[in-house]
Amino acid sequence: MKSDYHIDRVTKTEAADLLLTYHYLKDLSKDFKSGYNYGLYKKNDFCFMNIGGLQGVCVFTGLPVPEIAKGAFGLERHEQEGLFELSRLCIHPQTQEVEHNITSWFVSRSIRQLRKDTKVKAIISYADSDLHTGTIYRACNFEYCGLSDSRKDFYYADGTKHSRGKVKGLKGEWRDRSQKHRYVMIFDKSLNLLWDK
Repeated sequence: MKSDYHIDRVTKTEAADLLLTYHYLKDLSKDFKSGYNYGLYKKNDFCFMNIGGLQGVCVFTGLPVPEIAKGAFGLERHEQEGLFELSRLCIHPQTQEVEHNITSWFVSRSIRQLRKDTKVKAIISYADSDLHTGTIYRACNFEYCGLSDSRKDFYYADGTKHSRGKVKGLKGEWRDRSQKHRYVMIFDKSLNLLWDK
């Protein structure tokens, strides 16, 4: 029953254990960006499943690059306050098995709490098209805005990804980047969404 659960703010350290164990991007979660982090707890059971009672994590951060807000809303760098990305979401698999719709319940209440904790104009989230379609975001009333543009990333000959800078003269190859399903939830009705719905 959902009444057996509550949410509370958690630190990056508290969120990390769950993310590094169960999130599908656990390899990238080692250095995940912290922001407004919310944890899902089972009431009166803080030793549940030996993970300190923490059953889920929902992390909201500022947008990773200003170009996202420019593309989505036409906003310049100095106009991007109140824009967030739902950058990490993870529920303990055993909790998902026994609690129907717990993920959408948790996300909805985390968004409600985020709006109490700070000014929120809009929230953007992505679903990697190679891994999932973002069903949970649809269930939480995010608007679907199609796929992100096709892009390529440069990989060194040893298979590691090049992060930034020039690649001329480097040994390696360009590889297609998986496209992302884009989702948006807008609270500030003055925002003009430029992405196609």
